[in-house]
Amino acid sequence: MTAVRVAVAFHSGFGHTARQAEAVAAGVGSVDGATAELVPLDELTDATWAALAAADAIVFGAPTYMGSPSAVFKAFAEASSKVWGADLGWRDKIAAGFTNSKAMSGDKLNSLVDFAVFAAQHGMIWVGLDIYPGWSESTASIEDLNRLGSWLGAMAQSDADLSAEKAPPATDLRTAHALGARVATITQRHLRGTLAA
Repeated sequence: MTAVRVAVAFHSGFGHTARQAEAVAAGVGSVDGATAELVPLDELTDATWAALAAADAIVFGAPTYMGSPSAVFKAFAEASSKVWGADLGWRDKIAAGFTNSKAMSGDKLNSLVDFAVFAAQHGMIWVGLDIYPGWSESTASIEDLNRLGSWLGAMAQSDADLSAEKAPPATDLRTAHALGARVATITQRHLRGTLAA
């Protein structure tokens, strides 16, 4: 068993995406030897950057507003240019992502693409979901994992009139949990391979 540290770096406007972040962290914690740290991006402090530097993997998350990640996340991405400029400080860390919006689509894929390109610019290694699409046959259910059919990362949908205590639905949180577990497992394999090389 290889000990791994996963940072869940996220912004949440109204609490819905924070619940998704907590589910990702719980998924990480379900893997023996893996620990997760929630890293809110609302205020970028020395502690924020230290947590990200110490992590073996970073899972990026933000709500999708107007078809792309929130402005708070974008400010963080731009501020990370200091890490990029320091010989790609996050090079070879595992990366993944998740997002939430009120619409079923909401152009959430664009946010996940944004995260993946951001990770690529930092020299990181992207991990997506490995779950077949749920809720995609006549006998399927809204309770299926990956009901929104995303592979680049975990998607969630929260009805606009529901508080963060009631949305996103449990199935989307289970999908986020699965992403966290996958990131932890892949990170362990990556670290074992690095040590053996």
